[in-house]
Amino acid sequence: MGKRIVLIGVPADLGANCRGVSLGPQAARFAGLIPALAELGLDMADWGNLAVAEKDPPLAVIAALNETLADTVHRALADEAVPLVVGGDHSLSIGSIAGAVRGRTGTGLIWFDAHGDYNSPETTPSGNIHGMALAVAHGIGAEALVNCGGPGPKVREENTVLIGVRDLDAMEKERLRRTRMTVFTMKDIDQAGIREVVLRALQVAGRGGGGIHVSFDLDVLDPGEAPGVSTPVAGGLNFREAHLAMEILADHDAFRSIDVVELNPLMDVRNQTARVMVDLLASAFGKRII
Repeated sequence: MGKRIVLIGVPADLGANCRGVSLGPQAARFAGLIPALAELGLDMADWGNLAVAEKDPPLAVIAALNETLADTVHRALADEAVPLVVGGDHSLSIGSIAGAVRGRTGTGLIWFDAHGDYNSPETTPSGNIHGMALAVAHGIGAEALVNCGGPGPKVREENTVLIGVRDLDAMEKERLRRTRMTVFTMKDIDQAGIREVVLRALQVAGRGGGGIHVSFDLDVLDPGEAPGVSTPVAGGLNFREAHLAMEILADHDAFRSIDVVELNPLMDVRNQTARVMVDLLASAFGKRII
């Protein structure tokens, strides 16, 4: 393919209520992420892990980390590389998206997740920031997070697609019903098929003409496929559905940046989820069956 990929590890778990996702970047490396992508003819560069301060309050730490991540993602794109951000909990997408859209208008967003991540400090029952990250991208939430990497919303609701959702909080559900975002629940996937859903997602997210950022929460997969996540929910994508989604993204050369989050080795079984993640990313970057 000739692409240059920059791996950026974000060993952070302060946005969640379950420890272990901070070990995700190293588990991905241990599962062979770099050689798997290098075998595809990709120019791989590992920029290591960002430093994460362990101090209170968590909001300030998360905001500062995401400012650094936004700068790092932007630098990778300026070097004409594809940033591959591996976490870490889903709050890191605040910075990865902010870096991806800096200096660029019309960026679309495809968000794979079992959850809506569309809470705010006023609606969240848990207080966990990883459950607010998508709302932050639309300008909803704590000012320190909304203004990370630049003031205000980072992507338009009309160019955002949520795929695989099946576990929503009550007030979050009401907010999602009012949004202009396109939402595909697991029922929609069951009825229309993953191929149709992803093709429609590419159409919606690509309307702005500013490229697409993909944010992939591993809990969009069924726990039988990916047990090593912090908040598993039954009834998710199976192995082939997830691979087909990634293969379609690769066929369309669809994204210019991607983050993969919520890999939790402490919940995993013999590194199964890390290996699945490596396989999915290989498909996303162009691996073919024949």
